[in-house]
Amino acid sequence: MARYDYDLFTIGAGSGGVRASRLTAMGGARVAVAEEDRIGGTCVIRGCIPKKLFVYASEYAQGFKDAVGFGWTVEWARFDWATLRDNVQAEVSRLSGIYAANLEKAGVETIPDRAEIVGPNTVRLAASGRTLTAERILVATGGAVVRPDIKGAEYAITSNEAFHLERLPERAIVVGGGYIALEFAHVFHGLGVHTTLVHRGQMVLRGFDEDVRGHVQAEMKRSGIDVLTETMITEIAPAGDGYVVKLSNGQVLETGLVMFAIGRMPNTDGLGLEEVGVRRTDVGAIAVDQWSQTSVPSIFAIGDVTNRVNLTPVAIREAVAFHRTVYQGIPTAMDHTQIPTAVFGLPQVGVVGLTETEARIRFGPVDIYKTSFRPMKHILAKNEERMLMKLVVRASDDVVLGVHLAGPDAPEMIQLAAIAVKAGLTKSQWDDTVALHPTAAEELVLLKEKAEPSAAV
Repeated sequence: MARYDYDLFTIGAGSGGVRASRLTAMGGARVAVAEEDRIGGTCVIRGCIPKKLFVYASEYAQGFKDAVGFGWTVEWARFDWATLRDNVQAEVSRLSGIYAANLEKAGVETIPDRAEIVGPNTVRLAASGRTLTAERILVATGGAVVRPDIKGAEYAITSNEAFHLERLPERAIVVGGGYIALEFAHVFHGLGVHTTLVHRGQMVLRGFDEDVRGHVQAEMKRSGIDVLTETMITEIAPAGDGYVVKLSNGQVLETGLVMFAIGRMPNTDGLGLEEVGVRRTDVGAIAVDQWSQTSVPSIFAIGDVTNRVNLTPVAIREAVAFHRTVYQGIPTAMDHTQIPTAVFGLPQVGVVGLTETEARIRFGPVDIYKTSFRPMKHILAKNEERMLMKLVVRASDDVVLGVHLAGPDAPEMIQLAAIAVKAGLTKSQWDDTVALHPTAAEELVLLKEKAEPSAAV
């Protein structure tokens, strides 16, 4: 008779939890996964996928404007929010169904309930009250949105609710300076909403290269988004069909919607971690070693709940590494360096590797190559959006340490550039590559003149 009910019990059916559960079950283990919401996690249900679909929708407005310069007469365009909202939710439901079906095919038992850890090998289900045992427990509960402690904060929405709005407002205030805030500011603006971004810092996208940050902020303003920096919301109050918002700079704004996008935190509260001795970091994340093992040997954690690199592909890679290490006997540590990332705002951003500042701190002298230009497609369209490209190169051996792009198709370009950076290729090897003409990407292999250091470095 089996000592435990399961070999692996996974808490959370997001991208990481689903991948780890499927692989382990396909290897013959008895696996269950508990999920209190829909299967698919943040990325599928309320993150990457529906957000990217919203971004696509918001870009048609500029596309219609650009078409005039190419001879098109656009007279019929009219946007319907309900159609977009409902179509996106239908796609979300379809994808969630695929995730559920794949778990079933792999032999994973799916439990629609919230699970709490009550022992090194024991979980309790909140709704049913059942207690289950497992040789190993994997926590993959992701992250949760953060709300500020201000008067009237309850009147604001977060990215969770943005996908389900009954109607679009005429005016919206988005609070934050990270990629979620920028992306939703772009979405609202593109769909015809007068949008104001309120950010407490001097410049958006903290942690990104300084040239990228400056370029993005300037482009947002040029596009028509009101960007208020070094400012915070101090109070939100209902007023008619909307709200009156007080700012720390003394301004008072009227708006139909306030959205907080000020960050996410590891979703660890109420899981019973402290009671069983699982150590958490000072930000509440589950502390793990390179094998994703916690301070309790039978309990592991992957994905955003560990606050290492909070990206869906990273959670999936961590899941694979966990499975290989624990169930295949092949110790595999996830490499969290040189991971490409993107911001699907206006302009789009794609980056991989070190910023100029990081490179100088770690390696000393670096060579900088950069350019800014209007993509060819924008010329006839009289679209003033510019593209920024920047390479950070280690002076001692010519290795490309970082690539930073801001402009059309930057995320698509950065995926391939990331291969070169991960492989440690030199600037000379980039230069030896024949340019593909006419493309914007060809500029990446045509950058010859060294640039002055960023003023912020």
